[in-house]
Amino acid sequence: MKEGEGRTERGACSSSSAGRVADSKVKLLMGDGKPKVNPSELKETIEKAGMSVGDRKADFGLVVGGDGRFGRYGRTESIPLLFVGVRSRRATGSKAFMAAAYYDDLPAVLQEMGKGNYAVAEHKRLEVLKNGRQLGEVFTDVYLERGAESTCLRYRVTIEGQEGAFEDEAIGDGAVVTTAAGATGYYSYPDRISGGTMDPTAHSAVGEDQIGICHVTPTFTRRAGTELHPLRYTLPWGTRVELTLFRKADARLYGTTDDRGGVKVTMKDRITVLPGKRVTRLVSVPHSGVE
Repeated sequence: MKEGEGRTERGACSSSSAGRVADSKVKLLMGDGKPKVNPSELKETIEKAGMSVGDRKADFGLVVGGDGRFGRYGRTESIPLLFVGVRSRRATGSKAFMAAAYYDDLPAVLQEMGKGNYAVAEHKRLEVLKNGRQLGEVFTDVYLERGAESTCLRYRVTIEGQEGAFEDEAIGDGAVVTTAAGATGYYSYPDRISGGTMDPTAHSAVGEDQIGICHVTPTFTRRAGTELHPLRYTLPWGTRVELTLFRKADARLYGTTDDRGGVKVTMKDRITVLPGKRVTRLVSVPHSGVE
């Protein structure tokens, strides 16, 4: 995540606060599975920078991993977060598009933070409801997708907002609703396809005051009352989005839970996506090594 991309940018800390940063407590957020790096080595790096490690009353969180892990903690944590990526060329390795720093550069990054050379930006979240009941908030994206026991989904995307109201009908694998932070994920799959090859680094941007909507590998789309066949588009922040099925299928909603099975969605269900009430606070450090 580049510096200055957030909705509200807090200026670099003054020299008077730099001492407090150097003495700050860091919460390690590394997920429940196999850690990307050695936890003992990471703790030692933090302590060498004059900081301590602990969960209670932490001053900021250090998230080590890839975009999936960043998205998880971005929707659940209220403290400022520093996203640290781990470089990998493996197909199954972390891509970490949202990283503010890489693990190899972490000692220098923490030293800069200790001097007060960092900023904290606030990023918007989306709120997701199922039949009017909150499922949770989303920092990156939420997507309706076919389950293991289903062929293509037949679904509707209903829009209400500043640009009026309209409805898309589609047949495909599902649909994604994303924030600016999540635009490098599913939303950008069309950018990566070119003829018979793909560019895994290509992606599109969504503005901080926008949401993005993308149909996932559809065989058909149609905007009601028009001859348009949309694939992907952006809408102003504040737009209300509803996702519903119009044919029975094994459909799942992902992005609001850690459950790999997602949230089951039936023809009776109405998924609503709205602006969230909370924000995600991200730390950025100048000259962190992230382009």
